[in-house]
Amino acid sequence: MRKAQAKKLPLAPDPKFNDKLVTRFVNNIMWSGKKSTSFNTFYDALTKVAKQTGEEGYDVWKKALANITPSVEVRSRRIGGATFQIPTEVRTDRKISLSMKWLIRYSRERNGRSMSDKLAAEIVSAAKGEGSAFKKKEDTHRMAEANKAFAHFKV
Repeated sequence: MRKAQAKKLPLAPDPKFNDKLVTRFVNNIMWSGKKSTSFNTFYDALTKVAKQTGEEGYDVWKKALANITPSVEVRSRRIGGATFQIPTEVRTDRKISLSMKWLIRYSRERNGRSMSDKLAAEIVSAAKGEGSAFKKKEDTHRMAEANKAFAHFKV
């Protein structure tokens, strides 16, 4: 690296919940710079979640994110001609990033009418400890557990 690492720009909190995490999530949903559309999608999804569960949509979303946040992951490392999957702790910033990206990715892959429907369904299932995003976290943890023998090769 020749230059200093770029500084992280501070995020503005969202207008409804005054939470920077929501803004970060909406930025991940966003396509082609359409932020207002992303906000509408997210807020619609939370309304649908509240209708389905009978709880506050925002709280269910927080719980869903917590449920799919990984604590360990495997990283490939080449040692002596062989590639090993080495389990490593996930940085705090990356934990949040991975959980958000998984939730959005598996929402997009779901069957449904609109993105807000699909996102609401994935949030509800993740909050219950079900769904594709939760399965991804479980698979990641299982991979790390299976490769625990290579943990001494830490990156």
